Amino acid sequence: MKKSILEGRQTLKEAIDQVAEVAGYLWQKGWAERNGGNITINITEHIDTEIEALPAISPVYPIGTTLPALKGCYFFCKGTNRRMRDLARWPMENGAVIRILDDCASYEIVADAPVKPTSELASHLAMHNQMIESGNGYRAAIHTHPIDLIAMTHNPAFLEKDVLTNLLWSMIPETRAFCPKGLGIVPYKMPSSVELAEATIEQLHEYDVVMWEKHGVCAVGPDIMEAFDQVDVLSKAAQIYLTAKSMGFEPTGTTQEQMDELKRAFNL
Repeated sequence: MKKSILEGRQTLKEAIDQVAEVAGYLWQKGWAERNGGNITINITEHIDTEIEALPAISPVYPIGTTLPALKGCYFFCKGTNRRMRDLARWPMENGAVIRILDDCASYEIVADAPVKPTSELASHLAMHNQMIESGNGYRAAIHTHPIDLIAMTHNPAFLEKDVLTNLLWSMIPETRAFCPKGLGIVPYKMPSSVELAEATIEQLHEYDVVMWEKHGVCAVGPDIMEAFDQVDVLSKAAQIYLTAKSMGFEPTGTTQEQMDELKRAFNL
């Protein structure tokens, strides 16, 4: 039996085990129908000389864009057409370790199985390129389909800058505390397109979480759990809003003064 890249590499295994844990949460929440959603993490810090010497187990694939900050980087990515529920149980059979080549515009798979990464790899790698260039220390990106947040993007009023951010912040104090940058909005664009990637990067200069209209949410963070947590608190706020509306009234929300007080208290 082929040896897994994880054998004898505890920190790398812990990082990918965390991906598997989050993948399970996404499935349990109903945010990952069929093969919906994607996860990528930068694992370059865990790579040793033995992994660097591994031969490719795939052809060279184009990324679709050039990302200079990613030269020589390694990523673990959910596989295309693979289910989150399967990634949760068998991460190395449903994901791939990829190496970015020196041209910064192509990659190859090096482990464990020749599973081609997510079809939205261009968007994900563009996010990682932006994170490295900004020096924020973030290493994880997640895309998922929270039902409540997607539903809210079907209302054009919520697509104006920071309208949805302020509404969700006002629903419960934890949202303001744990998603302090709020929520960027990308108008509908073709899934997996370079245009979608570019629009997402533009929003990430200001936000850590970005809504794709009528599609889903992207979030970035220092690790995959932190990225997931931001989406989770936003989803809870959306549920509070939608529950109040279903009860027949408009929720009052916290006031701007109360949110400003929270901002000062938590140094947000």
